[in-house]
Amino acid sequence: MNKNFIVQETNRLDKFLALHIDASRNQIEQLIKKGFVKVEGKVIEKTGIKLKENQNIEVNFPEAEISPIKDEEFLKNSLKDKDVEIIYEDEHILVINKPYNLTVHEAPSVKDATLVDWLKLKNISLSTISGEERHGIVHRLDKGTSGVMVVAKSNEAHVNLAKQLEDKSMGRYYLAIIDLPLKENLVIEKPISRNPTNRLKMAIIENGKNAKSAFCKIALSKNEKYELIAAKLFTGRTHQIRVHISSINRHILGDNLYGFKGELNKINRFYLHAYSLYLYHPITNEKMNFKAKIPNDMKEFLENNFERNGLNEKLDENNIITCFNNFS
Repeated sequence: MNKNFIVQETNRLDKFLALHIDASRNQIEQLIKKGFVKVEGKVIEKTGIKLKENQNIEVNFPEAEISPIKDEEFLKNSLKDKDVEIIYEDEHILVINKPYNLTVHEAPSVKDATLVDWLKLKNISLSTISGEERHGIVHRLDKGTSGVMVVAKSNEAHVNLAKQLEDKSMGRYYLAIIDLPLKENLVIEKPISRNPTNRLKMAIIENGKNAKSAFCKIALSKNEKYELIAAKLFTGRTHQIRVHISSINRHILGDNLYGFKGELNKINRFYLHAYSLYLYHPITNEKMNFKAKIPNDMKEFLENNFERNGLNEKLDENNIITCFNNFS
């Protein structure tokens, strides 16, 4: 389906389209970058190009890719080994501990059941703002990352939580085990975009999206080879922690996509866990904090390779929060 518009006054291309089509900022950005927008008959892939009066804008809306329908029996079988723990629930929000190896929401490439499928099978009331395949989803975690997430059960809650995500009053602290200790606590601010040679990966790209992460040293392994670190994101790019930590020649254990060279027969996934979530309740405005238990395999690795004495104190939420107090 094509739509044509005539520019009435000068404006940026992305802002012009936002005024004329019913789509999110990200959807508009993707339409432009993927070549679905023409200015005066020429495909334009730069979102910020300045438009002139009387120029003709043509938008060619791509046909939606339809995901295969999954029957209930398939979903139940696919989810039976996925242990989704409910940490907190009321009529407005649901806070869960997502297991690794579970995709959050539907996409054309996703064949297995998703977290959204699990929520619907449980008959949990969900917000509808994000569309049919993303009901309730305010923020996400990569398939291979475990940990805490909040789900919106009403549209009112969803709108409020999305604002908190934008103004950074909601956020998470992550734990990761890396293959080489950090020299010091640090902030990495490097732009990220899709890797031009491997579409499965993201990479540090000069003209990519701004990305900023902070990393804190938590505990050193007994043999001083590995380190447990905490991470905090100031932006929300795909694979951000994994890309930034690999940019300083450190790798999360098990993350062979970004360069881990260890024994994958002993570590069958990467050790990255969203440990702590802070937010304001979207209706009552109460300040809330939630912690997701460390998965058994990651916990066992810590117990076998790190000094147990004092580890719990180092993993205390207040200790981790204090570590990031000097970052902004």
